[in-house]
This record gives sequence, C-alpha cells and structure tokens, in this order.
Amino acid sequence: MKIAFIGLGNMGGGMAANLVKAGHAVNAFDLSEEALATAKDNGCETFTDASEAVQGVDGVVTMLPNGAIVKSVYEGSVIGKAPAGAVLLDCSTIDVATAKEVAGKAEAAGYDMVDAPVSGGIAAANGGTLTFMVGGTEKAFKRAEEVLQAMGKAVIHAGDAGAGQTAKICNNMLLAISMIGTAEAMKMAEKLGLDPQKFYEISSQSSGYCWSLNAYTPMPGVGVESPADKDYQGGFATGLMLKDLKLAMEAAETADASTPLGRHAKDLYEQFAEENAGLDFSAIIKTL
Repeated sequence: MKIAFIGLGNMGGGMAANLVKAGHAVNAFDLSEEALATAKDNGCETFTDASEAVQGVDGVVTMLPNGAIVKSVYEGSVIGKAPAGAVLLDCSTIDVATAKEVAGKAEAAGYDMVDAPVSGGIAAANGGTLTFMVGGTEKAFKRAEEVLQAMGKAVIHAGDAGAGQTAKICNNMLLAISMIGTAEAMKMAEKLGLDPQKFYEISSQSSGYCWSLNAYTPMPGVGVESPADKDYQGGFATGLMLKDLKLAMEAAETADASTPLGRHAKDLYEQFAEENAGLDFSAIIKTL
C-alpha cells in the first residue's frame, strides 16, 4: 500500500519506519525538518505540504498532539485531498467528541475512518510492538487492520467511532491509579524496614500483582528493568500521562461518571508535572 504519514514525533517517526519495513511506500510529512530528515533516512518519501503528501495514497495515518490539530489537519489537508477510496487512521490520543466529529465528516465525504490510539510508548513504537485500540465501522476496521498490524503486536476493534479513544483514556486512567498505588506500597514497605526487592518478590506473585509492579517497577534496582533504572528517562512522559488524565476527566464529566481516584491521580500528576513533565510517569514515586 501507499500510505501518507502525518506527524513524525517521538511516536510517529518509529511507526512510519515500521510501515516501510513492512513493505509499504510511505509519504511522510511533519513541520520539523529534523523529523523529515530522519524519515527520509528510514526510507520514506518526504513532503513539506500535507495536502501533497496525501495525493494518490491508499491510506492516511496521523499521529498528532491534540484534537484541535487533528481536526485542522483532516479538514484542511486530508478530507477532499486524499483519494476518495483511501482509509483514514488517526492514531493520536484526543478527546472522544472530536474523534467522533472528525470521523463523521470523513464518512460524509465518502471515506472509511478509524480512531486508533496506541499503548506502548516510544520503545514499542520503534519496535513495532504497539497495541492499537480501534474505533470505527467493521468495514473501516478491516481495511485499517493491515496497516496497523505493521506497527503493532495487537490490534483490537473496540467498537464504533470514538471507542478507541474511550478505551485509551480509561486504560491510562487505570494505569495512573495503579502506578501511584504501586509506588505508595513500595515506599511504605521500605520505610517499615522491608527490603524493596523482597516486597517485589512477594507482591509480584500474590494479590498485589499488576502491570505497574511486575512489568514497569517504579523503584530503581528492584524488579524488572524499567525507566526507573535510567533515572526515569524515556518511557511514557509524565506530561503525556497528565494529558490523558485530563481527557479522561473531561469525558467522565460528559458521561456523568464518578471517578474519585482518577481525579485524585490527575491532581497528583498535575502537581508533579510542574517541574517533571519530561520524566517517565513512574517517577511519581519521587513524591513519596
């Protein structure tokens, strides 16, 4: 397939490279000259105009910072510019309402479109092991699946338009809550005189088992290797976790859903992000 990829940041650059590795021809666009240079080195054809990048393609993938930019790009550079038969895939993490609005406009113009936010972080984007949570019609999902499989290890159809975004923000709200709980328990055990490694060995094999402890241990030198062992560099930035928590709280308010722990997690990450937005989100343990 010939695919236009718009948005070559920390996540998008690796994703576009994996599409090339899978045998797809990729037209790459970004505002950053450095990102375009890297994309060219990775085998993409580069463009300085998004409207030109989508000409003659079979699909368009976007990985953009927020809903306003997603809406602007699709309305200004994709819908009516890309061939009518192209499938559109927005892999950004944005608010549910905008995802539904953009999908509605794309479908009204004759396109198949999915919202397909990701889980896995920069390492998974580079390694092609992302998990995609996909919202859209069954037809759109089937068309998008081939493209997404080239960039991930799991592609799951969550439901209609907006369902991918719903799954993403609910998943990351749960992740934030569990990471704070894991950090609290590890620090409390340490302050009570228990060796943190012993706590890990016990809790990771008992009812305290969870991803934040077992697969992403937030304390350096304990459990599995994680960003904690690299001074909390890399991984999933605190600023991005805060963004997802804010989206979750906006959605909770719209749905009249009670999320007391989610709201408290948002408040804690908001305070931590004031000076630590670039650190991995597991660095929240530093506050304890």
